[in-house]
Amino acid sequence: MKHATLRQLKVFEAVARNLSFTRAAEELHLTQPTVSIQLKQLGDIVGLPLLEQIGKRIHLTDAGCELLVVCRNIFEGLSRFEMLVSDMKGVKSGKLRLAVITTAKYFIPRLLGPFCERYPGIDVSLKVTNRERILQRMADNEDDLYILGQPPENVDIRAEPFLENPLVVLAPRSHPLAGVKNIPLPRLAQEPFLMREPGSGTRLATERFFAEHGLSLKVRMELGSNEAIKQAVAGGLGVAVLSAHTMALERAGGELVFLDVEGFPIRRHWYVASPRDKQPSVVALAFLEFLRGEGKVMGERYLQDIPGFPTLSRRKKPGKR
Repeated sequence: MKHATLRQLKVFEAVARNLSFTRAAEELHLTQPTVSIQLKQLGDIVGLPLLEQIGKRIHLTDAGCELLVVCRNIFEGLSRFEMLVSDMKGVKSGKLRLAVITTAKYFIPRLLGPFCERYPGIDVSLKVTNRERILQRMADNEDDLYILGQPPENVDIRAEPFLENPLVVLAPRSHPLAGVKNIPLPRLAQEPFLMREPGSGTRLATERFFAEHGLSLKVRMELGSNEAIKQAVAGGLGVAVLSAHTMALERAGGELVFLDVEGFPIRRHWYVASPRDKQPSVVALAFLEFLRGEGKVMGERYLQDIPGFPTLSRRKKPGKR
């Protein structure tokens, strides 16, 4: 392998990650013949096939899987070294790879604006996806930091809370319970619920909360996004439990209202996480420090700007039934 070049490894990593010669060529601004030549030369050096094509799909061989891990370690080490050199020069620069759960898209971009203004030398790659994909990206070590509402169990990670993530009950403004004070939890459980897909952190927390009070939910519909749920609620299909952050862009007097239900909001937090054995980069540490300070203050201010939430947030939790 001492004869392999960084360019060959970079081409292989792009093809292995995309499982596509075309997308890798576009990403690297190379022609497909150039990509094919680089991979053939690398395969000759290794002495074993790195990729195999079955039908129209490309698959990694066992040797290819092992080499992909090596490539990622090499490029991550080089990137960390570049960041350390910049830090020694008194300049924070590099790339921050951030993956966040879908609900976090309502506030993370607002935090990234001031962060990038403070550190103009840092480029941010932001991936927004569901919880299942976040956990897979974490297992594959694809990012520097992960933002999620419920740290996974039985996974060796560092997870630090940095912002409140209260769960609230949403209903259409015309709902019979709108305006009713301190609605009993059993009464709410009689309503049809609109839920995220199984495995969603919000759904897990909601079902656990009602189960702790001896109640089960009538799920009328499962939807794949918070926006779809909000539209379904506005259409009168049922009520929903979502993060208060999903209402941040709603106007006062809009189609949706918070229901005043005993035990709500459910107190939760947003967590920033990373694999425990992963050494944080200079830019990752800079973002962590930002979240602990100014980011936390901005996030709390952001919550207080949500119409109707500050009053509701003072509700007390009921005792278990």
